[in-house]
Amino acid sequence: MKNLRRKRQSSSDVTFNIVNYLLFGIFTIICIYPFYYLVINTISANNLSASGAINLLPKEIHFENYKKLVELKGLGPAALVSLAKMTIGTLLTVIGSAFLGFMFTQERMWKRKFWYRFVVITMYFNAGLIPLFITMKNLHLTNTFWVYVIPTIVQPFNIILVKTYVESLPKALQEAAEIDGAGIFKVFYKIVLPTCTPILATVAIFSAVNQWNSYQDTLIYITDQKLYSLQYLLYTYINQANSLASMMKNSSGGMLSSSVVATQQTGTSIRMTVSVIVVLPILCIYPMFQRFFVKGIMIGSVKG
Repeated sequence: MKNLRRKRQSSSDVTFNIVNYLLFGIFTIICIYPFYYLVINTISANNLSASGAINLLPKEIHFENYKKLVELKGLGPAALVSLAKMTIGTLLTVIGSAFLGFMFTQERMWKRKFWYRFVVITMYFNAGLIPLFITMKNLHLTNTFWVYVIPTIVQPFNIILVKTYVESLPKALQEAAEIDGAGIFKVFYKIVLPTCTPILATVAIFSAVNQWNSYQDTLIYITDQKLYSLQYLLYTYINQANSLASMMKNSSGGMLSSSVVATQQTGTSIRMTVSVIVVLPILCIYPMFQRFFVKGIMIGSVKG
């Protein structure tokens, strides 16, 4: 009788697992296909890509799109600016979110509830674009690298995540450190930071993605071409894709052989190549932090 129940339970489990794998497999394909579609169109013949003939497999594979895009003027310095603002901005945002999240758990902090609500309310209300621009200009941050970094240090959502995570830690850890003579900064550096790796990794992912994808800060605050970010430069290329393709076509010397037609730039090829370049770094970074992400977001968003 017991063996029969085990067999029935085993068969139902197998059926359940098959359905699960099937559904999640379909969902995975749906998520992956758009990026796969971009990639195969960037390495296929551009005339076929522009006509919509590339859907499942690449045809007439070449890598001229990436080569020609990399050769565009200003792309290298812009990539360095984007890399610097993502690295420095993410680091400062993580430190700022960690410290403020920790301080808002300290009952001895002066007017703690007031300052916490003061920070949180900015999630719902803001002065608008024009006052923000005027503020940045009065602070002499426009046309400087720091306009990318300083306004992003205090992020209310990240602070809430860290605060909730810190509240889930045993208070005995801090009490024991203070008995041994540790001050508030030493407690933060020696006790809190090492135990908050999952939530800090989560905050780092959020910040890195936001910093890398951001182009509006350049659009609003920067006029110096030396400070253009990669995303803003690629954004302008996407908007000017057709004229850029015509310029590349004219510079090719007017040859019309089949090999040239296949690699000749089109508006579609430029848009898709730009999209791949923008997304690729985040796809490389995310797997390194993914193991912390689920744990951090779950603990940091549920109190108790």
